[in-house]
Amino acid sequence: MAGRICVCVVVTLFASLYSCDESLRFASYYGDHMVLQKAPERAVLWGYGPEGAQVTVSLSGPTQHKTPPVNVTKGTWRVTLDPVEAGGPYNVTAALQQSTVALTDVLFGDIWLCGGQSNMAFTTSQVFNSSEELALAVKYPQVRIFMAAMNLSETELTDLVQVEVPWSVPTASASPGELVHFSAVCWLFGRYMYDKLKYPIGLVESCWGGTPVEAWSSSRALQQCGLEELENGPQNNSILWNAMIHPLLNMTLKGAIWYQGENNADYHQEEYKCSFPAMIDDWRMAFHQGSGGQTASDFPFGFVQLSTNIKGSTDEGFPNIRWHQTADTGFVPNPRMKRTFMAVAMDLPDETSPYGTIHPRDKQDVAYRLTLGARAVAYNEKNVSFLGPFPSQILIDQAYLNITYDQTVSVTSSKDIFEICCSEVPAPCGPQSLWVPAPIMQWGLTTVQVSTSMCQPTDKVAALRYAWKDWPCDFKACPVYSGTGDLPAPPFKINRWPGDT
Repeated sequence: MAGRICVCVVVTLFASLYSCDESLRFASYYGDHMVLQKAPERAVLWGYGPEGAQVTVSLSGPTQHKTPPVNVTKGTWRVTLDPVEAGGPYNVTAALQQSTVALTDVLFGDIWLCGGQSNMAFTTSQVFNSSEELALAVKYPQVRIFMAAMNLSETELTDLVQVEVPWSVPTASASPGELVHFSAVCWLFGRYMYDKLKYPIGLVESCWGGTPVEAWSSSRALQQCGLEELENGPQNNSILWNAMIHPLLNMTLKGAIWYQGENNADYHQEEYKCSFPAMIDDWRMAFHQGSGGQTASDFPFGFVQLSTNIKGSTDEGFPNIRWHQTADTGFVPNPRMKRTFMAVAMDLPDETSPYGTIHPRDKQDVAYRLTLGARAVAYNEKNVSFLGPFPSQILIDQAYLNITYDQTVSVTSSKDIFEICCSEVPAPCGPQSLWVPAPIMQWGLTTVQVSTSMCQPTDKVAALRYAWKDWPCDFKACPVYSGTGDLPAPPFKINRWPGDT
């Protein structure tokens, strides 16, 4: 699979990193030009200093604030600021009796963490119209970026080993730390959200191409899904959680967006329906606790449903992962995955991508669809359509199935996007069952009628599925969209009879 790396375990000797230096300083991911989480949440600041000393943190800018002194314990100190409204700039100063360190040009806004594998790491310089996107950066000085460096660890680290891109005001230049190296999905999401919110956005990228969900999950989350003991699991388990997520837990976040799953199409594929929701739940718990309750215990979590890989492929790895990304429900939010939102991307293939078909260059539509979900789920904006059509009722007749959707639909003809499973016995269908095309016969404002003629007269229609292919349609040309034509209907499968499948 394009973009895949071989992940090996490296033991990081991190414990001694700060033991010989007792100077006053902030932790690795604080810096000039950074964004801290705005009110009503409270931002957490922490760093290092001489044992037993007392540190005071002061804020100067549109408002003034000074924290009570805190002790340096085991070489670290930590304070929680009072809530600060969106805006800036501020100077943040940590002081001992004989020394000070300061952060300048600090803004308060919303912090979004961007994680996953290569399609999240895919840079702004690689997308369609990249020169135009980069040229726009100068118009967004209040959207700030930060990138953690790629590191592995067998144990949970307190701080990042390295910083790849320190907090920066993005520009179009190719100098280290600028937007050409930064995640396109993350940047575009932040830019689109700024257009709507009109206050600072902080973007924290922590991702690594070719990695499975197990690498980003704590041992707690893996245990919930029985993945600690599976064969070939330990070499991947938690190594990126330990080195690239755990160090960030003190940070107060607004939410997270995620683009991953390609590697799990053939690695613990069936377990993904448990491992992905379990990772989300565990991140929420850990960030809530790590920030002293400032990051919401159910912070909004958006993700990209897998796009495409191999045109004409009959392998069901990608469609299965798409389904498992929703905890086998087909849509989010759902009872298992509350306060989540999803960008469907199966209709955005890129057959001529120079980075491989698994890496489509249209990240603008991906980010825009994530933005719709964030506006509805994270910001409680009313009347924002962010879900594509999903069946609310299916009626079976001898010659056809009549599918009623939960909203108006825009439909084009297709002979094979819908498939039915034909069975002589009333039992659920699985991957090895007989699936045959169910051509679209006609459609209405909220309905699609498909033919059942491909089933033998003695068979019953036991299941229905939609877009159950790696590459189900051409660019923005799936047969079913929302009434406005903006949002594709997500893939689904529905069994007529309940069972274990």
